[in-house]
Formats: sequence, C-alpha cells, structure tokens
Amino acid sequence: MGERIDSLTNQKIKDTAALVKRRQRQKQGRFVAEGLRLCEMAATSGWELCYGLYTADLAAQARGAQLLASLRQVQCPLYECSEQAFKKASATAAPQGILLVLAQRAQTLATLPEQVQPFYLVLDGLQDPGNVGTLIRTADAAGVDAVLCLQGTADIYEDKTVRATMGSLFHLPVVTGLTVADLQAFVQARQLQLYATALDNTAQPHFACDFTRGTAVVLGNEGNGVSPEVLALAQRCYIPMYGRAESLNAAAAAAIVTYEAVRQRHFV
Repeated sequence: MGERIDSLTNQKIKDTAALVKRRQRQKQGRFVAEGLRLCEMAATSGWELCYGLYTADLAAQARGAQLLASLRQVQCPLYECSEQAFKKASATAAPQGILLVLAQRAQTLATLPEQVQPFYLVLDGLQDPGNVGTLIRTADAAGVDAVLCLQGTADIYEDKTVRATMGSLFHLPVVTGLTVADLQAFVQARQLQLYATALDNTAQPHFACDFTRGTAVVLGNEGNGVSPEVLALAQRCYIPMYGRAESLNAAAAAAIVTYEAVRQRHFV
C-alpha cells in the first residue's frame, strides 16, 4: 500500500502527466494504460508494471477492488489519489479512476521466434494513432505473428494508440523503428514473400494472392500509400472496390487482407 497523493505537484503525478508527450515517454521508457479494461489486461500480461494510480471511488467498486487485489498480487506499487490529482495525471476526458504506468518493451526482429509459414503486417508510415491501434487489435484477433512498424509510423505507446489496441498490445509482438533495409533483410532471412497494397497495373486482387506461405503484407500511409522504396521490393495487391469511394481506411484495409489470409489458412 503506497502513500496517498493529494498534491497536484507530487512528482509521480507530474511524471505520469508528462507521459502524454512522446519525448517524455522515450526519456522515461514508460507509457500509460488507463481504464478498467486495459488495466485488467495489463495486470495479467506479464509486462513490467512500474506503479498504479487510483481513486477512492474506483476502490469502492467491486470490479475496481478486484483489480487492485490482482495488482497487489503481482506486487505493483499502488497509490490512492485525490480526484484532482488523478485528473492531473490522466490523459482522458472522463477518467475511470485507474491507470498504470508500464515499462516499454524493446522488441526487435531478432527476438521474433521462427514460425512455420508466418504472417506479418508491416506499417509503412501510418500516422493516425487510432488506425495503428485498431490495426494491432485486428492483427491480434486474426492470429498475425507480429506487426512491424517502419520509421514514421505513429508511436505505439501514445495514449490513443494504446487504448485503440484494447489490450492487444500486451499480447502481440510489435517491432518499431525499422528501416526499409531492415525489412528487406528480414524478409530475405525468413524467406518471406512480400506484398504491398497498391493500385497499379501490376497489382492483383488480394484474394488471388497465396497467403498460405510465409508472408509479410505492407500497408501504407493514409495519404500517400506505400513508399516507393518498399514498393520496389514487393509484389502488389489491391482490394477491389465497386462503389464511389476512392479508398479504404487503413485499418479496414488491414482487416480485409488479414482475414483473407485467415480464410485461406483455416477454411479452405
């Protein structure tokens, strides 16, 4: 049981509030998971829990009390806060009274286990945190082996990204900060076929691709698509569209392509 925090100038409150900024997340090597559901998933994830902040109202709820008991079992330091102190630390408009500060994990391509016919999603400069988080959640649901993020992709530890993953960040390996050369070397070393979503004369419909083999599929930036450097390494595929929409949301496109792989691997 940690001390109660009432002061808005308490160092833990200031350090937690600062994690809304990417520079501070990188400096501290930490990030925030906020809300009952996310914190429940974090408590059983095996991630390093630095500390937790909660309110008396949260502790008075049966579900909140159970979560706090679970956190104490894994020896997470906990600090009860006044409502004002908690709001200062929180990044949400309507706080639920519980947040955890976790250590970031340094995933690398080398730490990804060797898989039989693996399937990876590659994010090439996706900048919307909600898209990135939703895509990680979709990849987790579909059994994707890892998500690989090229440089320029939104920070996976940003609050909006973490919330959009709905806890999948705690289960699915996500490797960040990759260069095109890193991707090329990984694809060659793991003997993967590389596809990129693109609309051009050489592209084939996504359901014509053989996703039963070891595969990595690249999804591009919301505005500009996959970069020319990556396109030069990849086969092209596209999602047929028959209405008047010019494009699909990146997370929606990822779901369509990924679940075609699910269909081919599990239902044919």
